[in-house]
Amino acid sequence: MVKKFTYRGYSLEELQRMPMDEFIKLLPSRQRRSLLRGLPPRQKKLLEKLRKAKRAQRKGKKVVVRTHNRDMVILPEMVGLDVAVHNGKTFIEIKVEPEMIGHYLGEYSPTCKRVVHGSPGIGATKSSMYVPLK
Repeated sequence: MVKKFTYRGYSLEELQRMPMDEFIKLLPSRQRRSLLRGLPPRQKKLLEKLRKAKRAQRKGKKVVVRTHNRDMVILPEMVGLDVAVHNGKTFIEIKVEPEMIGHYLGEYSPTCKRVVHGSPGIGATKSSMYVPLK
């Protein structure tokens, strides 16, 4: 049995039909506050691009929207879209899933890479002088 997605008791279809004011009341306090203060012009512009991409997607085109707006809250209307979020160096492509609703875009585009050190070179330490060559 496949578990159906719900957000605070509402299905995805209900969330998408819900007016923005009602949806905002369901969000955690930080996201609720940022949306109640109104979207800044750069986020409004991104939302328009996303709506345009959604219309193009219905026609069968694959559109990836690139953005630097890491502080944009993921809304129900964004579900199913491909968004490339900048991490400071490159754009990381994200497929927006229903489980991401209420989170920020930047959470899915990590800015720091995990440090993986290689083996030390010959002569790097006293003990490495006696390591046999491969």
